[in-house]
Amino acid sequence: MSDARLTLITRPGCHLCDDAKEAIARVAAATGDEWVEVDVTGDLELEREYGERLPVVLLDGREHGYWRVEEERLLRDLRSSEPR
Repeated sequence: MSDARLTLITRPGCHLCDDAKEAIARVAAATGDEWVEVDVTGDLELEREYGERLPVVLLDGREHGYWRVEEERLLRDLRSSEPR
């Protein structure tokens, strides 16, 4: 997929997703980590897995949280874990 440690799973028209993009951009700017956005639209597997729980934050490919980005927790976890 990508070398980015952070992935934000979203869909268009999702106001929580817009808020999450801003939050994850702040976190990435603070740590220097890259992030990617993945849109579930048209991906039946992602739609089934995440449904209405969007946005979802993945850290190193594992679910870190959903609906809201917990910035302090994400910062702490990025700084304390090694990239895979």
